[in-house]
Amino acid sequence: MNQTAHYRFSGPALLPMYGRALLASSKGGRQSAADIPGLSADIEGVRTNTTELRRYRDVCGFMTSSRCPITWPHILAFPLHIRLMTDPAFPLPLMGLVHVRNRIEQQRAIRQGETMELQAWIANAADTERGIEFDILTQASAAGHVIWREYSTLLYRQATDNGGQSSRKDQPEAPQMLSGQAAVQAPGNIGYRYGRVSGDMNPIHLHPLSAKAFGFPANIAHGMWSKAHCLALMEKAEGQLEAVTADAQFKKPFFIPGSGILTWKRSQSETPFRLLNRDASAPHFEGVLSRG
Repeated sequence: MNQTAHYRFSGPALLPMYGRALLASSKGGRQSAADIPGLSADIEGVRTNTTELRRYRDVCGFMTSSRCPITWPHILAFPLHIRLMTDPAFPLPLMGLVHVRNRIEQQRAIRQGETMELQAWIANAADTERGIEFDILTQASAAGHVIWREYSTLLYRQATDNGGQSSRKDQPEAPQMLSGQAAVQAPGNIGYRYGRVSGDMNPIHLHPLSAKAFGFPANIAHGMWSKAHCLALMEKAEGQLEAVTADAQFKKPFFIPGSGILTWKRSQSETPFRLLNRDASAPHFEGVLSRG
């Protein structure tokens, strides 16, 4: 693992990094997992009660509390993620990456006003049937103890020996409705609102016209907004999330404005949950929430 950058109190400014990403025309092309460097970066002295926390709760639907949302450290560490993926040594184009999985392991609830150290690094690069997958691992520590860890898996699509197509041809089964249910509404401006509070200003999320420039028929909700909003809805129904693991695999794009159905199985230990499209015929994501 190669140390890339070290920061105190807050991460690097996002706007210059996005500018470099747009100008990095030499990145991309045919790559392999062996080309992905193990870059790392960290921030020390990060306070959890930034000015954006209240707005983040509002955008994602979390209740007011003395404890931070389980997804909040992802937002605090996001500038580190962009720093790693815009580093000159990183060979893939930022705008060509797809978020396919996210796993958060929280050892205990994180208090509002707590001070932490955040570390992020790139690992586990692998050549797959769809292209190159790699993880951005993030961990938050307080008083020398790791209290939160995240694995975000990203995909760089490229053709493989079988043309980039999966060897599996099985028709997926229709998803089942589970015992817990809640309606999910994604208004037309949610991509912009979440982008402003999270820093993730990928054009595919912000406006229909910018999304069409990247080949989408409309703009799509951020995967991490969908996950955070669904966890917020489940938290309201089932109680606050403390020592938990929240694992999710992103499936179909959630076009906005749009609606969906969150459904979950009520359980004391392991809770499957999924966000389905409005007619419940296909999942936008599927996950498992494990307590303890």
